[in-house]
Amino acid sequence: MDVSTFYALFSTTCFALTGLWWNVVRARRDWSSDPSMRRTIGGVYLSFLLPALMGLFAQVGGTENPILWRAPFVVIAVVGGVSMLRLVSRSRGDGTTRAVRWTQAGTILVYTAIAVIGVFPQIATPVGLAPIQVEALLLITLVALGHALVWRYLVTEQVED
Repeated sequence: MDVSTFYALFSTTCFALTGLWWNVVRARRDWSSDPSMRRTIGGVYLSFLLPALMGLFAQVGGTENPILWRAPFVVIAVVGGVSMLRLVSRSRGDGTTRAVRWTQAGTILVYTAIAVIGVFPQIATPVGLAPIQVEALLLITLVALGHALVWRYLVTEQVED
């Protein structure tokens, strides 16, 4: 895997998804009247923005200077995990569906794994991948979870469980 090429394409894609999400939110002004939906909108936004930022740091550090990507990955993953944890903790009483809560909880797990690999990169050794490659797989998962939330809100007017 050419790590530099992957992260260049990944960051660009995530920034594009961030912009597309802004357009969706702007077109759905009714969403902003509901406080729980506003929080969810922010969670989806972070699911695209934070991986984009991590991808930029991975490009700067690459395999030559791993601390240049590892430290930012840890900090950004903590920010994302804490933000999503706040969303999940508030979602139980605000009508957020179980499917959305589970997707958000999965996001917390992925952010946690990203931070752990950033702090303890040797964990990646048994699977035969470089830590920056394991992080790439986790970031792909994070974006996929963001897509799951987007899909959930775009295909249904009122999500029911």
